[in-house]
Amino acid sequence: MMKKTLVALASLSAMAGAAQAQSSVTLYGIVDAAVRYTTNHGPGEDSLVKVVGGGMSQSRWGINVNEDLGGGLRAVANLENRFLADNGANASVAGGSWSQSWVGLQSASWGRITLGRQYNVLFDVTTSTFASFKYSPYIEAYKPEIALSMGARNDNMVKYALTVGGFTGELQVSAGEGNPLSATNPIGGKSFGGMAKYVAGPFAVGGAYIEREDANGVKADGYVVGAAYTSGPLYVSGGYAVSSFDQGFNSALVMAGSGYDNTFGYPASVGGAAAAGNVDNRSLWYAGFTYQMTPAFNIGAAYWAIEQEFHTAGLGKPKADFFAIIADYAFSKRTDAYAGFDFTKIDGPIVFTDSPADDRTGFMVGLRHRF
Repeated sequence: MMKKTLVALASLSAMAGAAQAQSSVTLYGIVDAAVRYTTNHGPGEDSLVKVVGGGMSQSRWGINVNEDLGGGLRAVANLENRFLADNGANASVAGGSWSQSWVGLQSASWGRITLGRQYNVLFDVTTSTFASFKYSPYIEAYKPEIALSMGARNDNMVKYALTVGGFTGELQVSAGEGNPLSATNPIGGKSFGGMAKYVAGPFAVGGAYIEREDANGVKADGYVVGAAYTSGPLYVSGGYAVSSFDQGFNSALVMAGSGYDNTFGYPASVGGAAAAGNVDNRSLWYAGFTYQMTPAFNIGAAYWAIEQEFHTAGLGKPKADFFAIIADYAFSKRTDAYAGFDFTKIDGPIVFTDSPADDRTGFMVGLRHRF
């Protein structure tokens, strides 16, 4: 009897091990904090020193689920929460606590379909193909390119992705579902779009298009194209993006700021805050490089230029130039320290919302751990 019991327990143990091998739940995350100094804050154009809860990367934790369903089919899911490492508060996420929350099916032959809150195609193609920096696609505290990502994420999305050889394509559609795009919900509302990229050896090229609609049915669309080249320790990238808006669409709904210290507005001469509904288009081009100087140390630099036009003629063209240098030292595969310099210059009918100055300089030193 004892022998039969031991055999049964051994069989159950083996079955449990096999089931466990076919399914995985992975906890991952980033904890990032930095000390940041910037010039020209407030009416007196004073300097500002603060601890920011994400210098290179926004702090986060998440769960990835991957289950083998057999026959080349897998179930996948993701939940991700963003937070501020400096004070432990949740990062601002419109409409809910999770920056990502989706579930889907993935096949080796016919691709992957996912449903829920997830990144849009503009963000996907830029980040995966021609991001500004090689090892950290964006500087969390200073990211001008995010301003043309049309919100970066969308709620209620169905996304299909397929990779064949060096080609990857994606299609997305988001239903409104009584969850309209608004000032308090920049990732809601209807959307549709697609992206394509191609990687061949050291070269990568891609582009994407998306259309979004506000609560009143007024539309905006955006596209991005870019390329990158990687050769040994050298990475070079560049891109061009345009967002266009129907008359009356509030461009502020889908244009995130360029970081903690570069939030822009419009002076009274062009209608102040109301001018956001008079924007015709905004364009951006950028170029960047990263160089791996040693296995542990890399340095990168990038330049971005943004220009904007209004529907109403004669209001002028707001312009902004951005430049950043980042040096990063890896203590290990998981922990690194970084230092950065950035400079912003604005011109035309555009202002910093917290200062009368037309330029700003920033310095940053931080520490990041990935798990």
